[in-house]
Amino acid sequence: MGTANSTLVSNYEADPQVMNDVANLHGVMRVAQGTVVVAAGDSDNDDILMLAPIPSNATVPHIFIGSDTLGGSNTFNVGIYTSAGVVVDEDVFATAVADAGAMADVRFEAANINTCGKKMWELAGASSDGGGYYYIAVTMAAAGGTEGDLSFIINYVVS
Repeated sequence: MGTANSTLVSNYEADPQVMNDVANLHGVMRVAQGTVVVAAGDSDNDDILMLAPIPSNATVPHIFIGSDTLGGSNTFNVGIYTSAGVVVDEDVFATAVADAGAMADVRFEAANINTCGKKMWELAGASSDGGGYYYIAVTMAAAGGTEGDLSFIINYVVS
């Protein structure tokens, strides 16, 4: 029977012990949550709902999103924007999520599972952490046209 260790265990067992990134072991879990009232004109294709600013050095283990029926054949993407509102990757987390869904974790709907433990700046494709914040946002992928609510719970970990 073989045994394989994660990097966290290998670092712990090393002699001398190697410190793990606090965001990946014993970090502080924080939450950003709320509800956005999506006006009838705010659910058209390419409309953007900025949900929350997340520190660039945070890891994001969960993004729960649920919504009312927003009309038509509405779907949305979940991605990252700069704090200046510039798109980085509009569907890094989720692509074409159907509206009228209960709260569901969409963090890895489109993102590869090997992005688990990556920091926001890494998910954004930056070569280093420049500090500051990135927005997690919903970008409409197909037009809706009906007013409704979109709720979110974003869990993130910082050191």
